[in-house]
Amino acid sequence: MISNKIFFHFFSRLNLTTLTVAFFVVFVTLFVFLKIYILQPSNNSLSYSNNNQNVLGLNIPLNLDFCGEKIPANSLAIKEDLEREFFSNNYWKSNSAILFSKAQKWFPYIEPILKQQGVPDDFKYVAVIESHLSNIVSPAGAAGFWQLMPASAQNYGLEVNEFVDERLDVEKATRAACQHIKDAYAIFNNWTLSAAAYNLGIGGIQSALKKQNSDNYYDLLLNSETGSFVYRILAYKTLLSNPAHFGIKKKKLIYFAKIPLKTFKVDSSVTNIASLAKHFGCNKTIIKLHNPWLLSEALNNPEKKTYEFKIPKNLKSDYSSYLSDLIGEDGVLNEEKVVEIQPEISKTDSIKTN
Repeated sequence: MISNKIFFHFFSRLNLTTLTVAFFVVFVTLFVFLKIYILQPSNNSLSYSNNNQNVLGLNIPLNLDFCGEKIPANSLAIKEDLEREFFSNNYWKSNSAILFSKAQKWFPYIEPILKQQGVPDDFKYVAVIESHLSNIVSPAGAAGFWQLMPASAQNYGLEVNEFVDERLDVEKATRAACQHIKDAYAIFNNWTLSAAAYNLGIGGIQSALKKQNSDNYYDLLLNSETGSFVYRILAYKTLLSNPAHFGIKKKKLIYFAKIPLKTFKVDSSVTNIASLAKHFGCNKTIIKLHNPWLLSEALNNPEKKTYEFKIPKNLKSDYSSYLSDLIGEDGVLNEEKVVEIQPEISKTDSIKTN
């Protein structure tokens, strides 16, 4: 009698469970059918970038400025441009560790020159977005940390020829870039327009201002690259100065010490860099790596110009992370020009050590 009751209770529970499952299956099937074939999807009033902000809790920083010049906060178009640079550019977010490492190495070289030249510190981020702080060469022929074109570099006193490309000397290129920026500021009296002119050229910005009857960057209709240039600077500035804004756990940038160097001054032609290296107490590879502006195995110098060669004081130290930036992101030295090489240094060479 007891066993019959247990069996009946079990069977009743089994039937109840089966009915529950069947009801659930019918409900889900009916919901899917209505969703696909009858009900219209609701409109999503949020843009992709706004969704990104809501999900990640991100937003555009308040009171953004470039070189102390405030960014207009009452323009939807400006807000959309800022959002595009802050939330749609995946390169710098996914490579933030690399950018932080580069900034720690190279800002100590760039910042003092900007200060000495009277150029606001925010312009260091121009070098970041132009080259990611590497001696790259663009398909258009721009080269170095500051991506200077040959004619522009020569206009600001840099030598660019088959033997020498001083755009690849970080400090000299920074000084040349400062002159370009200051020339623009002398015309526009505005750092934001000066930054745009670095990308488009002074004449290009002058023409746009005149044609559009405007006096500021934010009202101009420019090509997509120049039109987003300042907003991209602001995104990189925020990333490197306030990484927590992007949820990146990074402490304040701690700058690396500059490489202790010995400087040798040479004021005549050099027919064999390997022989010159022996005078410096190192090998040719050390000279080529630490002086990437030297393009060939020889240095033609009929005008007796003084060149400065730099090598580390401690040749046993590991500076490979610096050198990878100096020789370009692809890790390949600049192709050497084919020149006639003699077996030794010219007898008239003059070498001085600092």
